[in-house]
Amino acid sequence: MPIKSPWVTFLAKASARSVAARVLAVVMAEQRSLTSVLAEHLKQVDERDRGFCQQLCYGVIRWQPRLTLIADKLLKKPLKHKDADIRALLLIGLYQLRELKTPPHAAISETVNAAKQLGKQWAGGLLNACLRHYQRQQNEIDAAIEPDQQAAYAHPEWLLAHYQRDWPEHWQQICEANNQQPPMMLRVNRQQDDREHYLQLLAAEAIEAEPLDAGDAAILLASPCDVHKLPGFFDGKASVQDGAAQLVAGLLDIQPGQRILDACAAPGGKTGHILEQAPDNEVIALDISDKRLESIAENLSRLNLSASLAAADAADTGLWWDGEAFDRILIDAPCTGSGVIRRHPDIKLHRRPGDVAQLAETQQQLLDNLWPLLKPGGLMVYTTCSAFKQENEQQIEAFLQRHPDAGEVRPDRPPAQSRPFGFQRLPGDDVMDGFYYACLQRR
Repeated sequence: MPIKSPWVTFLAKASARSVAARVLAVVMAEQRSLTSVLAEHLKQVDERDRGFCQQLCYGVIRWQPRLTLIADKLLKKPLKHKDADIRALLLIGLYQLRELKTPPHAAISETVNAAKQLGKQWAGGLLNACLRHYQRQQNEIDAAIEPDQQAAYAHPEWLLAHYQRDWPEHWQQICEANNQQPPMMLRVNRQQDDREHYLQLLAAEAIEAEPLDAGDAAILLASPCDVHKLPGFFDGKASVQDGAAQLVAGLLDIQPGQRILDACAAPGGKTGHILEQAPDNEVIALDISDKRLESIAENLSRLNLSASLAAADAADTGLWWDGEAFDRILIDAPCTGSGVIRRHPDIKLHRRPGDVAQLAETQQQLLDNLWPLLKPGGLMVYTTCSAFKQENEQQIEAFLQRHPDAGEVRPDRPPAQSRPFGFQRLPGDDVMDGFYYACLQRR
C-alpha cells in the first residue's frame, strides 16, 4: 500500500485544477506513476470534468521540462517541499496559457481559485502575479529559454543525448512524436468477431474508425473515446492496444497444440492476443508482480480466455519451470519505455541515465536464462517498447554471439524498419508507438 501523501486529501467534487495539482504533486515529488495516481483520485472530480483533469495532468507532465524552466524564471525563490501542490498549480496555469491557449482571465482566475480549494489562500496572490507576469512578457520569456534544448524539445538532457547518439537523423522527429497526444487503437477479438463487422458496430455508435495496417484485427479510432462506449468491450469483443504491440503476436507464428511462454506478461494484452489466435494452446504467463498479475487475470476473464498464471521472476527458472520445453517464448522485456513516452510522459521524470545499463543487464539475463527452455526449432520473440539500440539491436547482436545455436528469422512481412539485427519502429512511425522486434530460432 503506498504511503499516504500530504497532498492526497480531497473534498468531494473538487475542481479539475485542484485535483490535478494534488496528483501532479505526488507524481513529481514521490516518483509515482501518473497512471496509477490519477486512477486513484480522478473519481474526486465531477464526471463531466474528468477529461479536463486528465488532460491537465498529462499535458503538464508532457511539457514539464519546458514549463519548469519558465516557472523558475517567474518565482523569486523556490517553493517549499510541502507546497509542491502550489508549484504544480503554477505549471498548470502556464500549461493553460502556453499550450491550451485558454483565455487568460479563465486560466488565471480558476488557477487562483484552485489554490483556495487546496486550503492555501496565501498562494493566490503569488500565482496571480506569476501568471500575469508571464501573460505580459510571454514572448520575451519564451525567447529566453528557447536556446535551452530541454526547453525547446521538452525532454531531459540525458534523454535527448541518447536519441541524438542512436538516431542522429531522426532524433527531432522522435521528440516531436513523444510530445503528441497518442491516438487510440483497438484489437478485435477474432474469436468473437472480425474487423469488418466490428467497424460496422462502431459506425452504428457514431464512432469514427478505420482499419490499421498492423494485422487483421487492428483499428484506429479518429479520436479517443471511453471504453464504455465501445460495442461489446466488456464482453471481450475488443481490447485497447497500440498497433505496434499488436504486431508482436504474429511474429510468434502460433500453431495449434503449442506450449507457449509469455515471460513478462502484465498487463496481459499480448497474452490475450496469443490466446485469441489459438485459445486451446497451453499458455504460461508470468510476471514478477502479484498485483500486476491481477491485471492479466482481469483482461483474460473479460476476453473469456484462460492461461496458467504465476508470479515469478522469469529469469529465475529454477523457481517456476516444470522442466517441459516450450514451442514459443515471448520476452516482452522490461525497458526504458523510450518508445512510448507519448503514452507515458512521466517517463521523462522517472527514468535516469543509469537505468539503461541496468535494464540491459536484466534483458540479457532473460534472454540467456530462457533460451535453454526453448525446443529445437522453436521460436523466441524478443520485443521492447524502447528506441535505444543498447536495449534492442545491440542486445540481440551480443546474444547471437553468445549462443551459436541461435539464428535470427526474418519474417516475410517485416513488422518495422529492418536493422542489422531485428526491426525498429521509431515513435510515430505509421502513427504507432516505438517498438523493437527480433525473432530467434533455436537450431
